[in-house]
Amino acid sequence: MVSFNAIDRLQALFSKLPGLGKKSAGRLVYHILDADSSYARALGEEILALHDTIRRCSRCGSYTELDPCPICSDPARDPVICVVERAQDVRVIEESREFRGRFHVLGGVIAPLEGVSPERLTIGELLVRVRREGINEVILAMNPTVEGDTTALYIRKVLEDTGTEVTRLASGLPVGGDLEYADRLTLSRSFRGRIKM
Repeated sequence: MVSFNAIDRLQALFSKLPGLGKKSAGRLVYHILDADSSYARALGEEILALHDTIRRCSRCGSYTELDPCPICSDPARDPVICVVERAQDVRVIEESREFRGRFHVLGGVIAPLEGVSPERLTIGELLVRVRREGINEVILAMNPTVEGDTTALYIRKVLEDTGTEVTRLASGLPVGGDLEYADRLTLSRSFRGRIKM
């Protein structure tokens, strides 16, 4: 019978993180072992404190230490809401510095096969915000998947009577991409989303 030691247990925990396989998890464990013990202690303390210090913003649903979050508290933000699937999408868009509006985190996408119905998402809260905050435009920034498309269409229908403009992020060929490697759906979206030069 194989007994697991602390290295094996930590490697098993790390390998449950998204994007980390057993080998990558092992490299992390050995990196922590090779580092100064103060680093391991600080890492452990930060992980322990995460759930105590970070919460969901009561307005947009993003992760924050303050409620409402700094984005929702900023009166200089444009009256535009960018709707995203997950809280980490907020950071990605913020880092682009292309958007100066507000955010709304859905908490996923409509996926009936996985048991995710519209009621399990924050679509109702989005409708309330659009009406209460005088929003001019809602930008749907869901991933270009079947579930993302379904969710976008559903939200457009829900917001139909508000008079708010509903748009969707353009999707298509990435910068530096090669036509040879583009799939049919990406090419199709690229042609439909083309802009005048």
